Amino acid sequence: MGVDSGLPDFRGPEGFWKAYPAFRGMQFHEMSNPRWFRRDPALAWGFFGHRLNLYRSAVPHAGFNILRRWSERTPFGGFVFTSNVDGQFQRAGFSDNAIVECHGSIHHLQCMADCGNPIWPTGSTEIDVDAETIRARSALPTCPRCKAVARPNILMFDDGDWDSNRARDQIGNYERWLDGVHEKRVVAVELGAGLSIPTVRNECERRADFVVRINPRDAQSPRKGVSLAMGALEGLRRIEEILQ
Repeated sequence: MGVDSGLPDFRGPEGFWKAYPAFRGMQFHEMSNPRWFRRDPALAWGFFGHRLNLYRSAVPHAGFNILRRWSERTPFGGFVFTSNVDGQFQRAGFSDNAIVECHGSIHHLQCMADCGNPIWPTGSTEIDVDAETIRARSALPTCPRCKAVARPNILMFDDGDWDSNRARDQIGNYERWLDGVHEKRVVAVELGAGLSIPTVRNECERRADFVVRINPRDAQSPRKGVSLAMGALEGLRRIEEILQ
């Protein structure tokens, strides 16, 4: 979904290096790791601050509106289950109460010192990033309680410190919605969900009676459903044309 809004595709080293030439020779999972907030917080916040700036400036594409219209006209509504951390569904008008961000959100922060301060929104926090080195040049975000360096409330790789409280509250909303559609026919529209971290693919196949898998790379047909080997926006538009 994000790629069609102009956001970079981090899948594979070539995509990562294209977005961040300064990190050539490294992998995405090496940079998306909480250890950098301890070893080199200016580098860590350069990487995540740049992403925060990108996500704030991105405009959700028309496919989000198509999904929202489909959801609004179904008898029991819909629910978003996403591993994206960019907050694009909220910006596109989806209710906070109908979204699970299973890997967290870059628009929320947590304390690195685990002082007990609850997760808080980034708000007006701004990170000035050197485009050549991808290092933060401005002051780093800190915890409002203990003043320790803050980090994004995102589940990173090798991350034993992620505060999952916000995601757990979202999952509670999701479970209540699922209870409400028990024994109803649930359709999952799965968009760009990868195989390397198959959280979203597994969730769609486990919960839905029928899966519409839209994926330009990993378009293997689901056990119950159909597969479209194309991008998210194109796939949604073509289905919308048929429905109309």
